[in-house]
Amino acid sequence: MPTKKGLQLLLLVSLLFFAGDFLAYGQTAPKKKPIPDAVIHPACDRTEAYWEDIKGKRVALLVNQTSVFSNKVHLVDSLKNAGIKITCILAPEHGFRGDADAGQSVTNTIDKKTGIAVISLYGKHEKPSSDDLKNCDVVIFDLQDVGARFYTYISTLFYVMQACAEQKKPMLLFDRPNPNGYYIDGPVLDLKFKSFVGMFQLPVVYGMTIGELSGMINEEGWLGTGLQCDLTVIKCAGYDHTKHYSLPVNPSPNLPNEKAIELYPSLCFFEGTEISVGRGTDKQFQVLGNPNLPAKDCPFTFKVVAKPGAKTPPFLGKTCKGFDLSTANAAFPESYGKINLEYLIRLYALFPDKKSFFHNDGFFDKLAGSDQLRQQIIAGLKAEEIRESWKSDLDAFKKKRKKYLLYKDF
Repeated sequence: MPTKKGLQLLLLVSLLFFAGDFLAYGQTAPKKKPIPDAVIHPACDRTEAYWEDIKGKRVALLVNQTSVFSNKVHLVDSLKNAGIKITCILAPEHGFRGDADAGQSVTNTIDKKTGIAVISLYGKHEKPSSDDLKNCDVVIFDLQDVGARFYTYISTLFYVMQACAEQKKPMLLFDRPNPNGYYIDGPVLDLKFKSFVGMFQLPVVYGMTIGELSGMINEEGWLGTGLQCDLTVIKCAGYDHTKHYSLPVNPSPNLPNEKAIELYPSLCFFEGTEISVGRGTDKQFQVLGNPNLPAKDCPFTFKVVAKPGAKTPPFLGKTCKGFDLSTANAAFPESYGKINLEYLIRLYALFPDKKSFFHNDGFFDKLAGSDQLRQQIIAGLKAEEIRESWKSDLDAFKKKRKKYLLYKDF
């Protein structure tokens, strides 16, 4: 247990611990929306579950702006005030403070508030080196994921787990609820299309917390031949896959609210097309548009301007015609609990120049996990036909997923 002084300091900046122990499995998407629950707590709240593992240790923290207790005190501040020696902060895409643009290279720096060295794990330096971790005894991973395969925090998870396995460093993963953890859907990645926006044979929406996924990465041999991370997952309290969790902090600059997070798995495909998803507006991942779409079919307009987290968005300075999805939209069917393919099908049909709809850099295929979805859209397949092509791979994934669940399933 911590010293009396250390415990007093820690309790000033963190909530008391909570317990939760759920284990059950399921196969299908829920028929109704998750149940709101006011007593869900991220793993970092449960200080009794990890204090003995960090007491007197030198700690490297992989964290960002989402790494907060339920009372919104940041993990770095809490541990530092409690006397824990933090050797470095490892930062994912968007940086430690979470304000860098998507894809923006972030350099190593010194955090002005804490004086701690911040090492960027995005861009050319995706994996911690031996120099990065040489002074630490344990690595703590605490990031808020959103449960979509192309969200890059799970790629960073892989590289940190791999580095810990190679360098014989134990890793503590502080789990957090998955806001899209109540269903499974989308095409499963073909490893020929593996990239930083898709590293694993997962469907687009995989219905696992980042802690559950870490177990799959470790036990399925994905880290490499003979590699296994010395991993301990600290579970959330009060969470299961039927419950709704409102994120206390936005997970990245262009996911500003719950609606954007809900729509993200369906709309991120458009990042590989000529359709704006609202970067440079106040409705990121809640609107779709392009300056050249027909006005008669696209009733909503929005102008793209430079904003924090989107300094040079697509169609900067132009007005796009399209659709507002931030509220119920009669132009599209209900999208709850599934990937909504009607967005892609409809926008492709409306786009005047079909040959330029998909970017020629292959990014759409990386997001989709293969070239099949692009070919299906071009061929004019209906949503039901496309979804049928995912079925066998999804069934196989669901069976594998069962082994790694830590919480009651939907």
